[in-house]
Amino acid sequence: MNEADIRKYAALMRELELTGLEITEGDRVVRLERSAPAPARAQAVPAAAETAEEPSGRGAENLVSVTSPLVGVFYAAPAENAAPYVSVGDRVTKGQILCIVEAMKLMNEIAAEEDGVVAEICVVNGQVVEYGTELFRIRR
Repeated sequence: MNEADIRKYAALMRELELTGLEITEGDRVVRLERSAPAPARAQAVPAAAETAEEPSGRGAENLVSVTSPLVGVFYAAPAENAAPYVSVGDRVTKGQILCIVEAMKLMNEIAAEEDGVVAEICVVNGQVVEYGTELFRIRR
């Protein structure tokens, strides 16, 4: 199964508001999951955007978005009972691990691309994320 097929199935899941889909091709099995239908997530985004604005009126100009480079499950900590990698208000440095995105049983560490302070964590632990999903906002 190639990336185009996976994207096609992910779009179908959004359209039909499915939370899971499993496809078997020969000896390969691909399972796609998402935590909430698209309309529920769309309602949460405006409220999150309002909290990111600075009181000085400069808005989001000093915020850097960290997005998911792949489809997978977001994990805020290295283990189930461990402390999260980062919390809102933490100072981070370039290259510091922010989270893990699990894809096909591989744990992919997501690192900060710039120094800054975590202004917002945009997803919840265990949430299925897609390519390009905003994970963090970091204030420079």
